[in-house]
Amino acid sequence: METINRRTVLATGAAALAGVAALNDAAEAQAGPKAIFPVGQTTIPIAGSKDVFPVRRIYCIGRNYAAHAIERGSDPTREPPFFFQKPTDAIQVVAVGTVADHPYPLLTKNYHHEVELVAALKSGGTNIPADKALDCVYGYTVGLDMTRRDLQNGMSAEKKPWEIGKSFDHSAVLGPIQPVSKTGHFAKGAISLAVNGAVKQNSDLKNMIWSVAEQISKLSEAFELKAGDIIYSGTPENVGPVVKGDVLLCKLEGLPDMSIKIV
Repeated sequence: METINRRTVLATGAAALAGVAALNDAAEAQAGPKAIFPVGQTTIPIAGSKDVFPVRRIYCIGRNYAAHAIERGSDPTREPPFFFQKPTDAIQVVAVGTVADHPYPLLTKNYHHEVELVAALKSGGTNIPADKALDCVYGYTVGLDMTRRDLQNGMSAEKKPWEIGKSFDHSAVLGPIQPVSKTGHFAKGAISLAVNGAVKQNSDLKNMIWSVAEQISKLSEAFELKAGDIIYSGTPENVGPVVKGDVLLCKLEGLPDMSIKIV
């Protein structure tokens, strides 16, 4: 009798476990596939809020100030706008009022600063009219499009894509997003960058060849823009090299300053 009871208990337990396993398998099948490991979402803090801005894509416009286009060997009077992208995890967020350590990257011996206005989109679309484009903007911040200039120039000379000069870890530096409801839009305003207290870049947003609205409109002709996209709007002239130990201070009228130290 004891043997029968043990066999009964074992059989009942095995059946129960099999039933649980079957239920789990059915639940997993119904839930669908799952990621084999987690990949984090890149976000940017929003000034004055606990919410964050989720980043979908990073677009950058090239040679958007005439003087910078000239120093890069281009004729701004004949050149239509062109864009390139950076990976979202290239973002380095710098808190207001801090000097963030910024690592000098691999491979380069000619590392350049490029200070820029950055626009963050809350909506998008395709073929957006320029007069409606600013409706897509959630907010703005100041940014640095850091560039491995020797790698960019080398690839350009060989007529190869120069992504390696622009799209690398920590190459998209920026501050918290400032909502447009607090800043308004930027058609003009002083923009500058100093290295160790010496001003290197010094211009005004009114000198941009293509305004933010025009950039959004032109981009939307080639890509479907969506909420979460950010746009680096181009840098003024006098970009130049930095070395370890240098402290960079970025200023843009109407936005908080941003500062990094090259380490």
